[in-house]
Order: sequence, then C-alpha cells, then structure tokens
Amino acid sequence: MKAGRCSVALRHRGGVSSEWPYWKQQRVCAFREESRVPLIALPSRTQPPLTMAADDVDVFAHEEKRNLELGGHVGFDSLPDQLVSKSVAQGFCFNILCVGETGIGKSTLMNTLFNTTFENEEASHYQREVQLRPQTYDLQESNVKLKLTIVHTVGFGDQINKGESHKPILEYIDTQFERYLEEELKIKRSLFNCHDTRIHICLYFIAPTGHSLKSLDLVTMKKLDSKVNIIPVIAKADTVSKSELDKLKIKIMSELVSNGVQIYQFPTEDEAVAEINTSMNTHLPFAVVGSVEEVKVGNKMVKARLYPWGSVQVENENHCDFVKLREMLLRVNMEDLREQTHARHYELYRRCKLEEMGFKDTDPDSHSFSLQDTYEAKRKEFLVDLQHKEEEMRQMFVSKVKETEAELKEKEKELHERFEQLKRMHQEEKKNLEEKRRELEEEMNAFNRRKVAAETLMGQALQGSSQTPFKKDKDKKNFFSLPSACSLTSGRNMN
Repeated sequence: MKAGRCSVALRHRGGVSSEWPYWKQQRVCAFREESRVPLIALPSRTQPPLTMAADDVDVFAHEEKRNLELGGHVGFDSLPDQLVSKSVAQGFCFNILCVGETGIGKSTLMNTLFNTTFENEEASHYQREVQLRPQTYDLQESNVKLKLTIVHTVGFGDQINKGESHKPILEYIDTQFERYLEEELKIKRSLFNCHDTRIHICLYFIAPTGHSLKSLDLVTMKKLDSKVNIIPVIAKADTVSKSELDKLKIKIMSELVSNGVQIYQFPTEDEAVAEINTSMNTHLPFAVVGSVEEVKVGNKMVKARLYPWGSVQVENENHCDFVKLREMLLRVNMEDLREQTHARHYELYRRCKLEEMGFKDTDPDSHSFSLQDTYEAKRKEFLVDLQHKEEEMRQMFVSKVKETEAELKEKEKELHERFEQLKRMHQEEKKNLEEKRRELEEEMNAFNRRKVAAETLMGQALQGSSQTPFKKDKDKKNFFSLPSACSLTSGRNMN
C-alpha cells in the first residue's frame, strides 16, 4: 500500500473486502443490518387505512426479524460503492486542537505532519490570557478533499496565574458543540453542507524538561478528557536521551492513570487494525520531532534537524515516534476519531443540554417518549415559572416602590425642614436689614440736621466777617480827620 492512498478492491457481488479501510467496512455492515427488515403486506386500495396504536408498533419493533434468501441478484450490494463515491465527492473535515506552551513546536509539527507550510503568526510570551486561533485550510490528496482546521492555543502557560488557562479551551469546545446542536435543532437544517468545527483530536504537547508532568498539564487534560480525544506527545524529543525518554514516558503514563485522566486509546475491536493499534497503545505518549528542512543523509534528502554532532531524522523510527503518530492519526484511526467525537463527546454534551431543556427518553412510568407531551409539559413548566417570576417581579416592584416612597417622603421631610430653616434665617436677616435700614435713616436724618445747622452757622459767620472790615475803615477815617490828631501827629514828627 502506497503512502497516502487506500487500495480499495470493490466487488460487484460479494461480501466485505478485507482491503477496505476500517470506516468503509463499518458502513457496509451498517447498511446490511439496515437491509434486514421484515416484509409487511401493504393494504389494497379497497381496504380501509391501517391505524396502529403505540402498543402495536412496540409489538412489531420487538418481533423477531426474518432472514430471507434472494432468488437472484438485486443490486443493493452496490451501496458501498455509492457511499464511497458520495463521500469522496462531498469531502471530509478534520479538526485538530494543539495545546501546549508557546515555542514548544506546535506549528512546526503541523507543517511536518501534513508536509506543507501553514500560515501562522509567531506568538509572544506576553499574552494576558489564553486565546484560541483557528485556521482552516482546503487540502487535497489524490481525489480526496479534506477541510482541515488547526486551532492553536496562543499564550497557554505564559501567565503567572495559570489556574484559569484551561477555561478558554473548554469554552471554545463547548461553543463548537453548541453550534452543531443549533444546526440539528433547526426546522430547515443542512448538516451535510454545514461546516463541522467540532474538535476531533487534541494533541497535548508536553515539555521534555523535568521528570514528570506539570500541575498545569494534569489539570488541563483532566478537564478536557470528557470533551475531546486526547493524544499526549512529548515535544522536542531530541533534547532528551533515549534512556531518559523511556523513563519519562513511563512516569507520564503512571501519573495520568493515578490522576484518572482518560486519554484516547486506539481501537482494538477491528481485527484488521487490532494488532497495530494494540502495539501503538504501548508507545504512548509519542516522542516527536518536527522539521521541514531537507538534509542530505547518504544519497537522499530527508527531513531532519541538523546538529554539529549529526542529524535527527524525523521519519526515522529509531530517532523519534513521528511516523507512529502520523500512521495512527491520519492513516489508520482518522475516521475513528471523527466517530468518537460524534458518538461519545458530542452525544454527552447533547444529552446534558437536552436534559437541561427538559427532554428525556422515557418518563418515570417507562412509557414511550412523546415529543408533543414533552413540549406541553415543558411549556406548562415554563408558564408556571413565568408566573412565579412575574409574581416575584411584582412583589419586588411593590417593595421597591414602597422603599422609594419612604425615601422620597424622608427627603421631602428633610427638604421641608431645610425650607423652614432657610425661611427663619431669611426672616431674621430681613429683620436685621430693616433695623439697619432704620438706623441708617436715623443717622442720615441726624446728619442732615447737623449739616443744616452747620450751613446756618457758616452763613452767619460769613455775614459777620463781611460787616467787620467796613466798620474798621470808617473808624479809621474818622480818626484821621480830627484836629487834635493832626497836631499830635505833627508834634511827634518835629520832635
């Protein structure tokens, strides 16, 4: 069998070929089981239509099915061919979640795993919280189309407080389940055309440093094991010696078992892959090395990591477990991972969600499930809850109104007291102003009286001062006109 191709030997008439892949054999068996149904005679046109109660349907359901032999070739043995053609034409989707610390080699391993280079931005170590960055690519190998989604956990393990690092991852996984469930519950749904973003596999990258798992690794894998298929891988395995790597694998598996962490186990029910899957289960966790560089070893170019002392070949099983991981993940168990995601993890989420919504398969009396009865019961329960909530809201509203009225009355009382106080202060200030105005008027009147008296006195003084010089001049004139005055004056002059 060539790498990347499936050799399918289809026979027109016959059983299931042992060369078919595991998922095709399962689908063929499912179709054959569905074809074994009892034959029921249909009523003629003259007969009245049949009305069967639920008990009659249960009788037919528990009736033993009869195996009939065909008298010749019918043609429904071509259903596997039709299924393969339809699946190939429709294409497949596969979603990988890479969980690990920044710089541990997640992007390099994805590039090596799919033999291509995906666009990815380098993340820094300074993220405040974990962010999930999904990227979808359309790949094609031969005539098989694959819609691949790779989800990187940016900033995982870079925070000082790592206790909440797993929550964004859980929220993302639940969000994808919720989207698929919403599509299922639609009246007009198209599940075949809907892009399925549910995570099919989680590659958990373990740092090769140390001698055991970190507490962050144990807590995160414990939270994720019920949500997604987990395959632990030891990243950068070329930094650890062979003996130390074997001891680290044993220590990691013992810690996972002791802490109750359920990782994905490769299925061993199918005889075609039971031997290889049983062998690969003993090699978990895989110690991987990633590289996209081509190095010349001997006469051929191989993917390897070149060191001064030599090279580590990625596809050499003596150097690392990369080939084992690729075989188990892509070439043998890819369809089983998709089925486990849908049948186990998604069904668990769907069941819990429907139970929260009030749906159940059987009632306490073990009667058959009725969607209408469940809807009516849920509707009545919703109406009762709505009435209770309305009553609670009404009582709350009444109490709030009473509290508000009491507060308003208290504030009104305070405002009234404040108003009375301001009124009294205003009256006192008005009284004081009236008194001051009266005093000022009295002072003005007194001042005016004094002013009038002063003006009167000044007038009298001015009048008296104006009459006094005239009298003096008259007396002086009379004095000089007297004879005695003259003779007296002349005598004094002669002497």
